[in-house]
Amino acid sequence: MSLNYEEKYPLPVSEAKAQELFTSAMARVYLWMFLGLALTTAVALYVSSSPQLLFFIFSNFWVLMVLFVVEMALVIGVTAALNKLSTGAALGLFFLYAAINGATLAIIFIAYTTGTIVMAFGTTALLFGVMSIVGYTTKQDLTKWGPILFMGLIGLIIASVVNMFLANSTLDWIITYAGILLFLALTVYDTKKIKEMTLQLASTGDTEVIAKVGVMGALKLYLDFINLFLFILRIFGRRR
Repeated sequence: MSLNYEEKYPLPVSEAKAQELFTSAMARVYLWMFLGLALTTAVALYVSSSPQLLFFIFSNFWVLMVLFVVEMALVIGVTAALNKLSTGAALGLFFLYAAINGATLAIIFIAYTTGTIVMAFGTTALLFGVMSIVGYTTKQDLTKWGPILFMGLIGLIIASVVNMFLANSTLDWIITYAGILLFLALTVYDTKKIKEMTLQLASTGDTEVIAKVGVMGALKLYLDFINLFLFILRIFGRRR
């Protein structure tokens, strides 16, 4: 694949070297995302198998609130302080987030059957893989998608909070399907943006910055996958 650096970006390194850096960086994005998902799954399974931990986390409102606040702080912190953090520190915070998220997601192993979870996860992996390939290969400019998807995400959050009080089943299904469509679109958009940023940075040869962007890319795709999985699980779910 020719990267056409001469046309788009300055070329402090050779095209062959830039191609090598680009390929390696994108491979790390998906590897770190996969490891994050694996860690989340392992922690969720461990917590769900421990009655003491389940009781400690889910019987106390404040424990759950602290975990959610820490999760939000980690995402915001990694995003805001990425330039100041070392690659190792950023990666460590990403895996810490994945572990805490696993603890809060342990409840799904109690609420749903194992078969339902596996089926939902497999469906999510298939859809995510297809959408990520679309984002990686498309030549269309997706810049205009950004504000639209952001507003859609805000609307989805507001609708979800409102329905916590209304408990309207019709609205719940609308939110579920809207959430699936939104995170499928975000998977395409984020993959495209990560590819573009990595491509540009590969042309500079700055391996440290490339690695940091790789952590951010892994976090974005991880969040897309997890949220897509949770919405699909709601459709497949047969609550115990």
